[in-house]
Amino acid sequence: MKNASDSNKSLSESNQAGKGCPVIRSEELFTGDSSQLQIEHQGELYTLRITSKGKLILTK
Repeated sequence: MKNASDSNKSLSESNQAGKGCPVIRSEELFTGDSSQLQIEHQGELYTLRITSKGKLILTK
């Protein structure tokens, strides 16, 4: 079983592997009971949601 420091280490290592690409945990984006959020990009609105199987789907 992984503990919090193991998870943080894994994120840190993957961040280095991604050459400085920011890593944001989905738990930080989806707060409370929310399973979707909207992202505005270049004047267009996109919806990012968590499916019932725990996958992420981005739609326009």
